[in-house]
Amino acid sequence: MVRQIVHDPIFLAQKSDPATEADKDVIKDLVDTLVANESDCVGMAANMIGIKKSIIAVNVGMGQLIMINPVIVSKNKPFMTTEGCLSLAGAPKETKRYFEIEVEYLDRDFKPQKQKYTGWSAQIIQHEIDHCNGILI
Repeated sequence: MVRQIVHDPIFLAQKSDPATEADKDVIKDLVDTLVANESDCVGMAANMIGIKKSIIAVNVGMGQLIMINPVIVSKNKPFMTTEGCLSLAGAPKETKRYFEIEVEYLDRDFKPQKQKYTGWSAQIIQHEIDHCNGILI
């Protein structure tokens, strides 16, 4: 189900709770909402649709990468960039990101994963993990 995008910075600044298998429906709603907004965004965290769970979805090619309870375990090659956010009004803001990251997470089947990401994918994942941690750009 496509959900409304949350714009309340007080809600968005709250840290998300860990997701459990009882939250599987959140994944579908998150993907549906990301697909409905793909002309304006490339990634989305569950709190952006009003659900305070640590789940993110990122557009990758022909589908979406789902990360449940993602944690960045290593990061390298910092750089400064500007980013905007579908849930936050205003001009893009400058932020620090890392060109290379390694993330531990559960996939959509709740199987543990550990993957390395670089470049644009790494940047999007960092932005969405920040959402889960209540960090706004």
